[in-house]
Amino acid sequence: MYREAHLNVIHSVSLTFDEFPESLGRVAIYFISDIHRRTISKNMLSSLKGKVDLVIIGGDLTEKGVPFSRVEENIRVLRELGPTYFVWGNNDYEVDYHELDSLLLSNGVKILDNTAVSFESAKGEKLSLLGVDDYGTKRSRLDLALMDSEPNSFKILVSHNPDIIHEVKEDHQIQLIISGHTHGGQIRLGKWGMHSKGGLKSTKNIKIFVSNGYGTTFIPLRMGASAETHLLMISNKNS
Repeated sequence: MYREAHLNVIHSVSLTFDEFPESLGRVAIYFISDIHRRTISKNMLSSLKGKVDLVIIGGDLTEKGVPFSRVEENIRVLRELGPTYFVWGNNDYEVDYHELDSLLLSNGVKILDNTAVSFESAKGEKLSLLGVDDYGTKRSRLDLALMDSEPNSFKILVSHNPDIIHEVKEDHQIQLIISGHTHGGQIRLGKWGMHSKGGLKSTKNIKIFVSNGYGTTFIPLRMGASAETHLLMISNKNS
């Protein structure tokens, strides 16, 4: 159980969509969530150098009692991979979040707190990356993130808590949601766990990808829901 909780694993996941702009080619996103108390392995990330377009920290970068020196080192090793984006998780608010905010900004991390960033290909096709503040602490404002996004773009929504799906409507035209938070149940007995195991699901014609996360909470143990991070490769189905 201790070993499962301290694995350094990157799972490659291919996600294809009819609507994804072909002129953007394949976009590679390194996604890591729920770091909590762990120190990110530099050896784990070494294989990704030069292969990542975007890095997304999916919340719970830290929690109460974690020294900010460790948090900053984790941020720095992630920033070496490429442009880095962050959404707030519930445990991030256990620390001095003003200091965490400052630490992220001073290290060049873009905070997606109910906002969006857009990317455009040479042909004018667009990708919008939306991020909402923590849904579980009632700080999320999906409406503001949608207003900040490009209306005719392929939309990816990042939310620490996957329950944001309850606010998403088909006319929002969000094609993919990326989340963490659940730890995949962290300790599972066969098919039983406090939360569903991570992975890819679909609802409301939207794909939802949920990671089991990299760290743990309460106890540093896992069973049946191993620690994981992901390289998400997103492209058009016809590419």
